[in-house]
Amino acid sequence: MTSVQTDSLYYNDFVKNQKNQGQGSTVLDKDAFLKLLIVQLQNQDPLNPMEDKEFIAQMAQFSALEQMTNMNVNMQKFMEAQMNNFTSHSDLIGKQIEWTTSSGNKREGIVTSVMFKDGDVQVVVGDTNVKTDNITKITNAE
Repeated sequence: MTSVQTDSLYYNDFVKNQKNQGQGSTVLDKDAFLKLLIVQLQNQDPLNPMEDKEFIAQMAQFSALEQMTNMNVNMQKFMEAQMNNFTSHSDLIGKQIEWTTSSGNKREGIVTSVMFKDGDVQVVVGDTNVKTDNITKITNAE
């Protein structure tokens, strides 16, 4: 890990230094937060150091920031996967499908639309919603 030496503890000065070094970003991410914390610890008054409660509070904020960042990334991946799943099922519109009902009966029909319901993609055949897991056969409509 590289150490960061700055003359100031202000965030704006930190961003300016980072930009001057070609490492700058206008977004305060977890790396910037850690660098600021390290600079703050390096420049604190040894006779009056940061209280442990304050340090713990800052670490808790950092942990919360990291968890929120990770959750945001995972949520974006989930949404992309759901949209890709939804988009790929739109190719079924106009196709003849065969599916198994919950009672085990076989049915068939032409897909008229695709919908997203209860977190699942369902195709609509007439007035029936069919979960894509129940589809057993797909053919071109005649």
